[in-house]
Amino acid sequence: MKKENKSVIIWLLSGCVLLFLMVVVGGITRLTNSGLSMTDWHLVTDTFPPLTEAKWNEAFEQYKKFPEYQKINIHNDFQLSDYKFIYFWEWFHRFIGRIIGLVFFVPFVYFLIRKKLDRPTINKCIVLLAMGGFQGFLGWFMVRSGLIDNPDVSHFRLSLHLTFAFITFAYTLWVALDLIYPERNIYKIIPLRNIARIALVALLIQIIYGGFVAGLNAGLIHNHWPLMSDGQFIHDSVFIEQSTLVKNLIEGKSGVQFVHRTFAYVVVALILFLYYKGTQFSLTRNQSKGINVLLVFVFIQFLLGVFTLLYSVPLALGLIHQIMAFFLLSAMTYTLHRLSK
Repeated sequence: MKKENKSVIIWLLSGCVLLFLMVVVGGITRLTNSGLSMTDWHLVTDTFPPLTEAKWNEAFEQYKKFPEYQKINIHNDFQLSDYKFIYFWEWFHRFIGRIIGLVFFVPFVYFLIRKKLDRPTINKCIVLLAMGGFQGFLGWFMVRSGLIDNPDVSHFRLSLHLTFAFITFAYTLWVALDLIYPERNIYKIIPLRNIARIALVALLIQIIYGGFVAGLNAGLIHNHWPLMSDGQFIHDSVFIEQSTLVKNLIEGKSGVQFVHRTFAYVVVALILFLYYKGTQFSLTRNQSKGINVLLVFVFIQFLLGVFTLLYSVPLALGLIHQIMAFFLLSAMTYTLHRLSK
């Protein structure tokens, strides 16, 4: 790491931490059904929550006009105190998004003026800024789907929003790693790099389906393992829930859960294969460390997935499972970077 890059690296890693925090809060927002509490989007005026009881009542009355209250919460003795709870998590999620925008944009301009960024890093940072803006749009696009008729967001839009946040985090980390390890003459191992690339794609597919499971609340059914029910590896409902098999696997609760729980074996197998192939090469310390951490993380994540399913997605386990996915993606990004660059 070059000394002149230290401040830029700290800036990028700070962005990674904030992105991690935002996804964690987003997970809490989803698990507490708080995502539809703020029915409008204003860049400035809702930076802070209502500050008076009158403003709270005004926001609550606005919320009552939308499907989530009219079709669900009106029957649950839903009071202003309940509304304040769900409002907080959605507001906090959006507030962190604003902070991330400032943390990325303001230092970027400062580093440009001070000429602390070379041309390749400038180009990567412009991509990051565009990704951040697009992520904000995806958040609005997701919430909008739950404010029209159906009092729940589209699981496709939720998964897109979640997965793109993971991708933005991974790319930010990759840019930071480029500066931490500026050398380009390390021992590059093409076979291992290619396996790691396939494993990364598989992990992203698993994250996409994790978003589907969350969006459809598909973790609340078939709470058995390793079989979906007594004596059935594939539950009958996987085939009959929707009109076609393809729809079953992307829109049906049983089908989506089946793919997510089964594809976990593929992710584990690929990382095990990467570890096994790695024993056949003389790895650098960082390469070996990355693969070893990756192996430990994938087994922890697998076990967390099993227990989250068995206990019907309690808030704590569901959140820890999502957090571990972040750690797993971090290890995958680091390992692939060390095998590629």
